[in-house]
Amino acid sequence: MALPAYAGWGERVWYYAFRFICFLIFVFLISPILIVLPLSFNVEPYFSFTPGMLAGDPDAYSLRWYKDILTNGMANPEATTGWWADVWNNAQWIRSMRNSFFIGFFATLIATALGTMAAVGLSRSEMPFKKKIMAFLISPLIVPLVVTAAGTFRAFSELGLAYTHLGVILAHAILGIPFVIITVTATLVGFDNSLVQASYSMGATPLKTFFRVQLPLILPGVISGALFAFVTSFDEVVVVIAMASVEQRTIPRQMFSGIREQISPTILAVATILVIISIALLATLEMIRRRGERLRGVTPT
Repeated sequence: MALPAYAGWGERVWYYAFRFICFLIFVFLISPILIVLPLSFNVEPYFSFTPGMLAGDPDAYSLRWYKDILTNGMANPEATTGWWADVWNNAQWIRSMRNSFFIGFFATLIATALGTMAAVGLSRSEMPFKKKIMAFLISPLIVPLVVTAAGTFRAFSELGLAYTHLGVILAHAILGIPFVIITVTATLVGFDNSLVQASYSMGATPLKTFFRVQLPLILPGVISGALFAFVTSFDEVVVVIAMASVEQRTIPRQMFSGIREQISPTILAVATILVIISIALLATLEMIRRRGERLRGVTPT
């Protein structure tokens, strides 16, 4: 909003000071990304800017570490045949990415289905003990991750799910459910329940009413919750340390191991890729938010 012509001296000072403060906060938040991105192209195996990089020398920059994502762990990086099969089966970072997407996808499906059902149930006026149930369902957001990881590992060990893909998927789904519940519940706040009653009066079953009436209108909230659940799974490392073996190692776990065992700028290259993925997800969330506003008849801001 533009500064009005009648604004006083104090208002003008605060107008520009507030924007300068916001700019400083933005720089503070974005500076790690601005540092990581050029360092991922460093030709030297350092986590710092070399004199050549500071001087803008093209020879100081390289795609060496992005190539290392594909070749690290390969049986025969120089082979001309069977190269992609070697990458897919043996490259450490590719295996970690494969695990992250596989675990994240199925954890998101479970978290979205269970979280949406819970949110719809909690939105009903006749639901008893709503506040207590809601507090219990979103407790994974409050309980420290170390406690959650230890408890999950203890319970899943008894069930034989520790150190399995299914165990890690279920553990990540537990962490993602609260985000789905919160986003879908926020969407249901403005939902017109008379539409549900009208559907029932026309003979539709509760299941048909949900898929034909409720779900299309709350779909932006469901998709937003699913994206949050996926990001939670994709970035999670504490539970993976407790629950996963080498076969279930995800990207954050691989990065954590790389920092502890063998510091390599490949970690910066992977971090840059993750930043790009995060930006794409945020852009998707913003488009979903604008679509939701249009469906509710609100002008997008």
